[in-house]
Amino acid sequence: MNKQVLIAGGGIGGLAAAIAAARADWDVRLFERATEFSEVGAGIQLGPNVVRRLQAWGLQRPLQQVVASPSALRACSAVTGKELGRLSLGRDMVQRYGASYATIHRADLHEILLQAAQNLPEVHLNLNQTVNSYTEQDGVVTIRTSANKLIEGDALIGADGVRSAVRAQMLGDGPPRVTGHLAYRAMVHQAQLPKRLRTSEVTAWLGPNLHAIQYPVRRGELQNLVVIVQGPPPVDLDHWDHSANLPDLMQHLKGTCSYLQDLVQHVPDLGGEWRLWPVADRVPVASEAQMAQGMVALLGDAAHPMRPYLAQGAGMAIEDAAELQSALSMHDLDVTLRLRRYALNRWQRNARVQERSLRNGRIFHATGLVRWGRDLSLRALGGRIMDVPWLYEGAL
Repeated sequence: MNKQVLIAGGGIGGLAAAIAAARADWDVRLFERATEFSEVGAGIQLGPNVVRRLQAWGLQRPLQQVVASPSALRACSAVTGKELGRLSLGRDMVQRYGASYATIHRADLHEILLQAAQNLPEVHLNLNQTVNSYTEQDGVVTIRTSANKLIEGDALIGADGVRSAVRAQMLGDGPPRVTGHLAYRAMVHQAQLPKRLRTSEVTAWLGPNLHAIQYPVRRGELQNLVVIVQGPPPVDLDHWDHSANLPDLMQHLKGTCSYLQDLVQHVPDLGGEWRLWPVADRVPVASEAQMAQGMVALLGDAAHPMRPYLAQGAGMAIEDAAELQSALSMHDLDVTLRLRRYALNRWQRNARVQERSLRNGRIFHATGLVRWGRDLSLRALGGRIMDVPWLYEGAL
């Protein structure tokens, strides 16, 4: 009889964990608090380190049907509008790292993972149920759900997001950190934009105390826009997705180039909407014990919520799931040792990505002499400093 893993959370991390556990010959019971599986309208960048993992799960064909394949990653000055540096993607990425660099609508990635999980007979998905708490005794972990049901398993994976109930019980380290960074997000149809505002590339617009990202998703039909500024967060952090006020955003963009301001102002004209997301994170993971204890492990944002300045939040969750698959497949080890092996193989890489994300945020939003040095370095070295071999070569 297969062992049974219980998974809290049905987002990208939870579904990836379900696929991984099933491929390791475990039965899976996943619990999602929402009444239906859905994702918000945002974009995700998938580096070759992540695309390789999805390919290993047999998901290359559905990915090809919905991703965009940007030709380059550009860094531009948000003030002057001039290009500072460029990294070629496309074939160059495939040649260097064995997989492409892709951009995808978050809902499309979620749907691919959901369909893959539903096609696995070992996976059982349960909606409208939150994992509220758990107990461990005599080699069994028992969860209590919001429906007041007690369910037993051989392991529990907390993939229940940045405000994880599983983490709260396991580590008791309080709520996530409020960063003072606010992300304004929007999605528009490219065909409705003036040609000069459309894009087939990933462009990062770097300005003092802010930056913006634009890139294509869904075969290039849509454009994802994100503007991250520094400012006080909304009062209600529990409901993180808020309607945004365009005049407030334009005030933050005062002094930026006309291209960026035109792009931002076109969103409501095309029927789009700006949404506001207060960025929360935690200090980088400090040990394997912060990712696994006993028969319980954390995955994705529950384990290592990070700022989005390396575009690897979803990527690290998928890498976590791939490592979880390897650990759960070690059938000659006790479950606690398997989960500890998972944590030992993941915590340092996740910590490094969290630390680099923090560093990138300081560089992206730099002012004064630091900003001058950043721009000079990008002009001189371009793609050499925009490439991240240690990241993209990882998780082979």
